Amino acid sequence: MFLDGLDEMDRKILSLLIENGRMSYSDLGEAVSLSRVAVRARVQALEERGIIEGYTTILNPQKISGAISCYFDIETEPSTFATVSERLCTEPMVTQLYQISGSCRLHVHAVAASQAELEHLLCSVLGTLPGIRKLEQNVILSRLKDVKGLRL
Repeated sequence: MFLDGLDEMDRKILSLLIENGRMSYSDLGEAVSLSRVAVRARVQALEERGIIEGYTTILNPQKISGAISCYFDIETEPSTFATVSERLCTEPMVTQLYQISGSCRLHVHAVAASQAELEHLLCSVLGTLPGIRKLEQNVILSRLKDVKGLRL
């Protein structure tokens, strides 16, 4: 099971942090019946183990005027897979990059500030990558459900 190594208290703390990453140690302690110091020690241990990777603010691109959120599925020649992956990792518009099952396939999420910026991404970045066999693009029209973090 993917939760091996986590006791019930760790799971409760993680569930609360997934819902509200800004929750104070005092509030966490109150919710799980531990002291603030004990909760802090548990959270730090989860961070040190790499279970908690970080905390961030999540922006909704649809609420930013002109922003366009897209998904791309890319298939490359095997010999260019690493080059394409490395280049996409350095691209500021790319927010998520996954290697997926299938022959040399990548799943990319990108957010462009405007139609012109999206066109730049397509023509000047993706269009210049070596060994692209297939490129599919989908513009996100609306966000119906978007789960952040792992559900325990």
